[in-house]
Amino acid sequence: MTEAAPLSRPQLRRLLRDARRALTPAQQRTAARGLYRQLSQHPLFRRARHVALYLPNDSEIDPRLLLAEAQRRGKKTYLPVLSAWPRTKMVFQQVRAGEAYRRNRFRIPEPHINPARQRRIWALDLILLPLVGFDELGGRLGMGGGFYDRSLAYRGRRTAWHKPMLLGLAHECQKVERLAQASWDVPLQGTVSDRRWYLAQG
Repeated sequence: MTEAAPLSRPQLRRLLRDARRALTPAQQRTAARGLYRQLSQHPLFRRARHVALYLPNDSEIDPRLLLAEAQRRGKKTYLPVLSAWPRTKMVFQQVRAGEAYRRNRFRIPEPHINPARQRRIWALDLILLPLVGFDELGGRLGMGGGFYDRSLAYRGRRTAWHKPMLLGLAHECQKVERLAQASWDVPLQGTVSDRRWYLAQG
């Protein structure tokens, strides 16, 4: 486990990205299968009808087995799409099996923009988020662009909310003891690694 306290957020981000980049292709495949086993039969995943995921980039743990499983079960699946303007905006768009993707300005695959297939975040049941680092209290360290935090900021303005459920996905090596959280950080309800669940308390 990496000690977070002595490091700044940029330093910790570099350290954890290096850790996941050091995983071999075989280790990545094993981790993807472990993540699938952790989530695919869990009630939170089984009950969700509208599920948002992501396509892996920069050695993120790969959720594509879960994407295919959700589609096989008839769930509606969504991927993030960056807006051309404003450039800080991100939305979730429905995708279907076999769909072609394009690369966005960060070279990450995403569906071709189609507003008619986009869904409001509050109307999703489950969002599976990528991350760079996490702790057991729901803390998430992202890539630094703030796309997810801005997209989910509405949750802080609601006095009561029930969905979407926010679960981070990560390699076990991305866990830290404690993450310092900024005022704009949106906490997770838990994180799932290739080995186990970490559900935030409270």
